[in-house]
Amino acid sequence: MEKIRLGISSCLLGEKVRYDGGHKLDHYIRETLGRYVDWVSVCPEVEYGLPVPREAMHLVATAEGPRLVTSRTGVDHTGGMKRWAARRLDELGREDLCGFIFKSRSPSSGMRGVKVYNPSGVQVRTGVGIFAGAFMDRFPLIPVEDDGRLQDPALRENFIERVFVFGRWKEFQVGGGKIKDLVSFHTDHKLLILSHSLRHYRTLGSLVADAKKYRPEKLHSEYVGTLMEGLKLLSTTKKNTNVLNHMLGYFRKQISSGEKQELLGVIEDYHKGLVPLIVPVTLIKHYVRKYDERYLARQHYLNPHPAELMLRNHV
Repeated sequence: MEKIRLGISSCLLGEKVRYDGGHKLDHYIRETLGRYVDWVSVCPEVEYGLPVPREAMHLVATAEGPRLVTSRTGVDHTGGMKRWAARRLDELGREDLCGFIFKSRSPSSGMRGVKVYNPSGVQVRTGVGIFAGAFMDRFPLIPVEDDGRLQDPALRENFIERVFVFGRWKEFQVGGGKIKDLVSFHTDHKLLILSHSLRHYRTLGSLVADAKKYRPEKLHSEYVGTLMEGLKLLSTTKKNTNVLNHMLGYFRKQISSGEKQELLGVIEDYHKGLVPLIVPVTLIKHYVRKYDERYLARQHYLNPHPAELMLRNHV
């Protein structure tokens, strides 16, 4: 796969665009993930036309919904920001994005947990930034996350995994999207889907089995919607242990008793939290190569994202 394209809040790449003239550089995002990504940088407030530095803004609750208002002078930028966002989203729709990383808690770019105040300046609830909300409404399938949540190893692994799956889906569509290619795509992702949701795994399996009953557009829409919905559910130790034991079954006729006990022991150590997921996965990959297990060799579960990101070393 060629480099995938991700949208990102500009300050996370070190651009000095924040209200105070600073930035929020995230070294992992820019320097580690950045080796596999072409960034599409967006700063809503600067691109909308505000200067650097500028007066801070916050969200104010009203009957019509949150308003984007300057904190000291009370200037309302909601309408202008929404008009700018509509134009920018049209442009982003042509950028072939596979994901977006937002700046957490920003009144324009926060995707959740943004403080919303009443007119007296008292926080009354939390909400979504103006631009981030518009983006998620326009592109509901595109994986999104914010820099704060990406500090959590499980959420980071989940987001980047979804990004690469979505990139492969786009490649499938470019290839024509024939039923035989959908069957191949689904087969390659079966165990990955199972590690997130048995329910979605079964639904997608039934959808592919009945593929000829659907018009192509409907089939693809149903499939990718269900796929991305299922992948949002976090993998757990229990779910991964189930998948690892499932893969063990493919070696029953090849591996020796000693090899089986070794693999069972490593899976049990993972189940107990003694070793990270990368340990049993690495041993299974060894047996896949040793015994030329071709079905497992094609499973993206074993290689969902570049190993250099070391995401499974921490889950």
